Amino acid sequence: MRRILTLIAIAGLSLSAPALLAGQADVVDVGVTALGDSRFRIDATVRHDDTGWDHYADRWDVLTLDGTLLGSRELAHPHVDEQPFTRSLTLEIPAEVTRIVLKANDSVHGADGAGFEIDVPH
Repeated sequence: MRRILTLIAIAGLSLSAPALLAGQADVVDVGVTALGDSRFRIDATVRHDDTGWDHYADRWDVLTLDGTLLGSRELAHPHVDEQPFTRSLTLEIPAEVTRIVLKANDSVHGADGAGFEIDVPH
């Protein structure tokens, strides 16, 4: 019985291995365009070895340097064949915020990947 349970455990690990090997989602480039009235278009380029619905970059966040969330861009599906990929978000950024950081999130590791800091062109 113990041998069967060991084989089942090994089989389960091998099935989840591709999801674990995909690593974290990294923000590799960001563009910030002022639109007026404290509104900005944020273009974020994310790199992640999406493996499918089990493990993919599912969101990126715009934060102040102290970690306050300004906005999020949900990513509705895996980008297995499109790496890296760029998506946009329009949001308001208060005038006192002069620098932001973007962090990507993936469905397995959360937001542990590389972030990207950039000045806000007020």
